[in-house]
Parts: sequence; structure tokens; C-alpha cells
Amino acid sequence: MVDKIAFEIKDLNTWFGETQVLKKITLTIPRNHITSIIGPSGCGKSTFIRSINRINDTIPGFRLSGSVVFEGMDIYDKRVDPIEIRFKIGMVFQKPNPFPKSIYDNVAYGPRIRGIRDRVLLDKIVEESIQKAALWIEVKDKLAKNALSLSGGQQQRLCIARALAVNPEVLLLDEPCSALDPISTGKIEELLLDLKQQYTIIVVTHNMQQAARISDFTGYFLLGELIEFGDTARIFTIPKDKRTEDYITGRYG
Repeated sequence: MVDKIAFEIKDLNTWFGETQVLKKITLTIPRNHITSIIGPSGCGKSTFIRSINRINDTIPGFRLSGSVVFEGMDIYDKRVDPIEIRFKIGMVFQKPNPFPKSIYDNVAYGPRIRGIRDRVLLDKIVEESIQKAALWIEVKDKLAKNALSLSGGQQQRLCIARALAVNPEVLLLDEPCSALDPISTGKIEELLLDLKQQYTIIVVTHNMQQAARISDFTGYFLLGELIEFGDTARIFTIPKDKRTEDYITGRYG
């Protein structure tokens, strides 16, 4: 039973130039749960999650109609600062993208942008964020090393630590394991299951086994439309729409 809502999204339409990508997306995303967004390539999954933290705003020709209400506030209201939204709604991308800086400086980057200069406080934030990302034991003695020296799985956990360092409320992950081996994928999945106690997590994934393993709720997108949304166990066992069933059973996509 869900009692708290993170996002209420109503009639969300998006365009890049003249091309419409999302069409009348309406759904409610609960707080402190993992929600997976599944669907074939090009169905609008990435555009959707980039719309709910306003990263698409940076792309020329992007426009949007409808509403994205986060914790009672429409994030596209003209009075809302999109940079503040991106701090509150952090994002981790498909390919690990650490900065070519030390492990420490990667995690301290966001807090420094927010004006934190006190070294004791920065040390505390860096350590806590790396611990939350289940990476501390592996890197605690090499914080001064270049982040690019880490393995792919470690880099992705470092990117999660970097996102957590600015104290977000939501974590968006766009195919976070697609470039990782099965062991690293398992570590990321365990980490997300731990983090949902403190954060609302939304994951775009092509891996339906992953969606079934870690998510509480799942949405199936097709050609820019939300075909079905609901409890993950129900979506994967008794979907209401035949198009969802066809995708999940491998007959489509």
C-alpha cells in the first residue's frame, strides 16, 4: 500500500522540434520505492525521466505540455529554478561518466558548487556519500587517485555517490547497468534496494529480469505512450494489456 507520492504526472507531451516523443503520459510515482520504466528502444523512456528533472531543457527545440508535480510543486512553473530541481532529483547515466579528477573531488564537486568550502564538512559528505554507494571499503585509501582508474562498476557507484552528495530526494538512473558485467550489476542492484529506504528511485532498463528483481512498480512504454503501469509482480504475471504481455514474453521488441 502506497501512502506517499513523489510525482504526479498528468498529460505530459514532449517534442524535439516538430517530432513528438511523449504522448499524454499520466501516472503517479510513489515515494521511497523503486519504479522501473521498460519498453523497446526509441519508445521515450529516457526522454521521460529526463523530463522529470528538467535535463531536456538544455536541448535546443525541446518543448513540453502537461504537468510534472513533484512533492506538490509543478517543476515547470516559471518560478521554479531548474538547477535546484536537478539537485533535488539527481541523475545517473548509462555510461559511467566520472570527471577526470580524484575520487574525492568527484564526490565533493556538487557540494562545492553549492558553496560548501569547509574541509571537515566536505570530508564528512564525501565519506558518507561513498559509504551510501557501497564503495567506501574499496576506495577509502585511494581518494586522491584519479576516478578514471576505477573499474566500470566502481565508476558507476562513484557516479551514484556523486549524485547523493548534494542530498537529493530522488535518484534517476538511465540504463545504469547496461555497460557492466553481471557481478557489478548485482552490486548496483543490491545498492538500489538499500537506497530506496531513503530515496525515491526511478530506473530505465532494457533488462526485464532486472526490473522484475528490484522494482516495486513498473511502467511499460511503447511509441511514446504509457501502455500500462502498476505493481511489478502484477505487470509481469497478469498484465492487463496484450501489448505489455507481448513485450514481456518476447513476442515484441
